[in-house]
Amino acid sequence: MVRGHGRFLADLRATGVLYAALVRSPLAHARVVGFDATAARSDPRCALVLGPDDLAKRTAPIPTVWRLPGQPEDHIPIAAHTARYAGQPLGIVVADTPTAAEDLADAVRLDLDPLPPVPTVADALAEHAPLIVPGAAGNEAGSIRFGAPQEEIAAALSRAELVVEREFTLPRVNHSPLEPRGVLAEYDPGTGLLTVHASSQSPHSMRQDLCAVLGLRADRVRVIAPDVGGSFGSKVLLYPDEAMVCAAAVDLGAAVRWVESRTENFTCAYQGRGQQTTARLAIGPEGRFLVFDAHILADLGAYATQAGSGPHQVTALTLQGPYHVDAAAATVTGVYTTRVPTGAYRGYGMQEAAFIRERLIDEAARELGVSALDLRLDNLIRPEELPHTTHTGLTYDSGDYGAVLRRAAALAERPPPPDPPWVRRAGAVVAAVEISAFAPSALLEAFGIAWSGWEGVRLRINHDGTVTVYSGVIAVGQGIETSLAQIAAEGLGVPLDWVRVELGDTDTAPHSDLSAQASRALTLAGGALLIAARRLADRMRTLAAGFLGTDPDRVTQRIAPHADPSSPDAAFHGADGARITWREVAHRGYRGWGNRKSADRIVLEEAVDFDPPQLTFAHGAHAAEVTVDLGTGRVTVTGYWAVHDSGVLVNPLIAHGQIAGGIAQGLGQALTEEARADAEGVPVTRSFREYAIPAAQDIPEDLVIEHTCTPSTAIPGGFKGLGEGGTILPPAAVTCAVAAAVPEIAHALTSLPLTPSRVRAALRAAGITAEGGIR
Repeated sequence: MVRGHGRFLADLRATGVLYAALVRSPLAHARVVGFDATAARSDPRCALVLGPDDLAKRTAPIPTVWRLPGQPEDHIPIAAHTARYAGQPLGIVVADTPTAAEDLADAVRLDLDPLPPVPTVADALAEHAPLIVPGAAGNEAGSIRFGAPQEEIAAALSRAELVVEREFTLPRVNHSPLEPRGVLAEYDPGTGLLTVHASSQSPHSMRQDLCAVLGLRADRVRVIAPDVGGSFGSKVLLYPDEAMVCAAAVDLGAAVRWVESRTENFTCAYQGRGQQTTARLAIGPEGRFLVFDAHILADLGAYATQAGSGPHQVTALTLQGPYHVDAAAATVTGVYTTRVPTGAYRGYGMQEAAFIRERLIDEAARELGVSALDLRLDNLIRPEELPHTTHTGLTYDSGDYGAVLRRAAALAERPPPPDPPWVRRAGAVVAAVEISAFAPSALLEAFGIAWSGWEGVRLRINHDGTVTVYSGVIAVGQGIETSLAQIAAEGLGVPLDWVRVELGDTDTAPHSDLSAQASRALTLAGGALLIAARRLADRMRTLAAGFLGTDPDRVTQRIAPHADPSSPDAAFHGADGARITWREVAHRGYRGWGNRKSADRIVLEEAVDFDPPQLTFAHGAHAAEVTVDLGTGRVTVTGYWAVHDSGVLVNPLIAHGQIAGGIAQGLGQALTEEARADAEGVPVTRSFREYAIPAAQDIPEDLVIEHTCTPSTAIPGGFKGLGEGGTILPPAAVTCAVAAAVPEIAHALTSLPLTPSRVRAALRAAGITAEGGIR
C-alpha cells in the first residue's frame, strides 16, 4: 500500500466499460411528476437511461434486516416516485465516458411537485407534521424497550437522594472514508453471470441483496471487494444507487462503472449517529447508582436502512456500561425525517451510550461535590463479580474495569503548566465496555435480526507446502490480512511468509454476512482459524510420522524462521534421526500416500465454521486533558491517555494503530464534526471546507496507549475485539474534561460537537468574560 501497489475500485479496468451517473433529487421532499430523458437518450454518447418507471420494471426493493416492532416498511425502494431526501437517486444514465454521463444526467429534466420538508426530529414529531412514510403514525417508525420494567425504575427512583436528568443531542456525522464508494458491474448474457467489484465491507451481504433486487440466482452473482480505502460502517450495505448500476449492467449486457464523488459522499451516502436522548441517573445513599433510564429518539432519515435502528438499539443495550445499578432501562423510538438515512458508524450505539452515561455520572459528582473518579470506582463491577448480566441482558465475560480506570487516571497525573488567566485547564477519566464477537446466531435470531453471526475460514496447505487462508471477513485498512496470517503461521509453526490470505471474493471466501464490522473480524475469523491451524498441524505431524515409520508423538517439527518449505531446515524429525521436509509431507499427502485410515481426507485443508457461544466484551478507560480559551471558546486537547483490555493481542502494532486512529476519529466528533442541513433539508456540509475532520495538529503530542490482557473465555485464543474501542470514549472524555475546566457551564455541555462558537455561547450565558472574570 505504501508503495502505491494497492488496487482500489477506481484502479480496476474492464473491456468496453461504460460509465454511470445518477440523477438525484435537488429537493428533500417532493413527488416525482415527470422524468424527461428525451435529450439524454437522443445524444449519441448515451447507452442507457433508467428512470423511476424503468427501474420499477427491473428491480425489487432491498429487504431490511434489523427492524423495530411496528416498523411500517420492511424494504428500501429503488424505484422512487417520491423523493424523501435531497440527493436521493431517482434514475441513472450510462454513457461512454464519465464526463458524458455527468452531462447527460444534468440533461434529464425532473418535474417535481414539492412537499413540505421535515428536516429534524422535532419537525417530524410536531403536531400535524407532514407524513413522510405511508403508515408511519406521527412519523414514528416504531419503538422498543430494553431493561427493567417501569415499576422497577419507579421503585428505585423512590429511594434516590439525587436524580440528574439531561437532554442530549448527538448530531449526524459523515463517515468520510479515504476512498468513496464505487461499483464496477459486468454482466455476461451468455452465462447469466453478474460480476460486481465493489468497495464493500460485506460482499456476501451485498450479493444476497443483489439477488433479491435483480431476481438472480445466488450462483449467478459474484461480488469481489478489492482493496477498500476505509469504510467505518458506510460500506456494509447495498445502496439503491449501487443497485441501479448493477441493474444497468444487466440491462446492457456490459460492464458499467460508477465511482462516487466526494460531494456525493458528503450529501448522499448514509450518515452516522443522529440521536436525541432524555436520560437520567439516580443516586442513592453513599453515592450508589440506583437507576440509568433513557428515552432515545433515533433520526432514521428518509427510510430505515438494512441496519435501520440497530445502532440506536445498541445505545439502549449498553447504557449501563461497566457499572452496578439497581435498575436500568432505555426506550428507542425511530423517527423518519426528510434527510439522508442513517446507518452504522464505527462504535455505533456504544459511543452514544458512553457519552450519555459518563456525562450523567460527571454531573452527579458535581452536584454531590465528590470526586467523579471515586464515584465511578465505587460503582464499577468488580472482577470477582464477572460474568455479570446487565439489566438489558448483556453478559460481560471477563475483565478488570477498576484496574484500567485507575491506570488511565494515573497516566494522566502531571503538574499543570502555567496558563494565562483567560485559559482554563482540567482533565477527566471515563470508562466503557465494547461489544465484540458480534454475534452468536442464536442471539441474532432471538432479536429477529436477519443475519448470520457465525464466521467461517478455510485453511489449506498446498502441495508445495505453502499455506493459503480463505476468509469471509474484509480488509478495510485494519490490517486483518497480517493478523490472520500470523494466527495461521503460529498455529502451524511455519514462517509468516509461507502464508497468503485471500479475502473479499464470494466465489472463494466462506460465507460471512457481517464480515468486517462490529469489532468481530479478528475475534471470530481468528478463532476459527486457530482451530483449523491446530487440526492441520496435527494432520501434518501424523502424515510425517507415517512416512518416518514412527508414532506422531515421537515426531518433532523444526522449521527455521526464514527456511523454504523444501529446505532441510524445514522438516519433521523422528527419534532415530530420520527426517522429511515440510514440502515433501505436503506433496506426498496430495498423492494420497501416508494416510493411516482409509477414511482420512487427502486434501490438506480444514474448513471451520465458528459460531461464538456468546458475545465477548473488551473494555477500556480514557483520560483527557483540555484547555478552554475563555475568549474564543476554543477547546484544545493537550493530553490523552487510553488503557484498553482487548484480550490476547495478535499484533500489538496493529492494535496500537487501531486505537490511535479510533481516538483521532472520536476527537473529531467531540470537537468539529457535524453533518448539517438547512431549513429545507438540503445538506450544507458538502465538502471538507464545511466539514472539518481532525488534522495532525488536533491530535495531542502526548497520546499514550496501553493494553492489559484478560483473555476471552468464549473465543479460542482469548481474543477480544478492538476496532471500535478507540472511538467510543473520546467525546465523553473531552466533554467531561471541559466541564471540569469550566464547571460554570457543565450543565450546558449536552450537545456535540464542542465547537468554539458553541462553547463561547455557553461561556457568555454563564457570564464568563474573555479575561476569565465573571460578570
